[in-house]
Amino acid sequence: MVVRLDSVALGIAGVCFGLIVGWALGSQQSARSPQARPEAVAQQAPSPASGSAPPLLDQDRVQSLQSVAERDPANIDARVQLGNLYYDAERYEQAVPWYEAALTLNTKDANVSTDLGVAYYQMNQPDRALEQFAHSLSVDPGHVKTLLNVGIVKAFGKQDLEGATAAWRQVVDLAPGSQEAQIARRALESIAAAHQGLGAASSPGSAR
Repeated sequence: MVVRLDSVALGIAGVCFGLIVGWALGSQQSARSPQARPEAVAQQAPSPASGSAPPLLDQDRVQSLQSVAERDPANIDARVQLGNLYYDAERYEQAVPWYEAALTLNTKDANVSTDLGVAYYQMNQPDRALEQFAHSLSVDPGHVKTLLNVGIVKAFGKQDLEGATAAWRQVVDLAPGSQEAQIARRALESIAAAHQGLGAASSPGSAR
């Protein structure tokens, strides 16, 4: 059963959940890419409409990597780095082809697959994002960053709190001491707080 996220629940959860979502969606980038800028990743919003100016794109670096990619059609790293550069600049439509090209060369890279899925979500394509995450998990069923992002996309892109809760609980079970688990716990606490708030608001005699 899909639980709808109504405005009351979203408002309660958003108080303590809004800031952690941006980090979670960008965590895959900061963990893997030497080009990723942690300060930019930390400011990424949980949805495509962030309202803030994106980081500038390093055009010189883009041109250099494009030259490498053109000279060497089998160069995976150049394609991944190009995807990362465009992603960090919030140019998701330009990041996607490079991630797809890298994944074509190595279909078993769960990290790139998850980056691609997050880019799809930032383009308002949550179903496509979840399909890509499913591929990541078929490669590595215990990929906690993928599971963390599955929860975010299900909660915010699909309004599926039960699905999000299941994904975040998996993160906690698989890697209880990780930073991903800390974020998942905070997300679960936010959902629990939202449900408690809704229950109090709907109980007899509660204040309007």
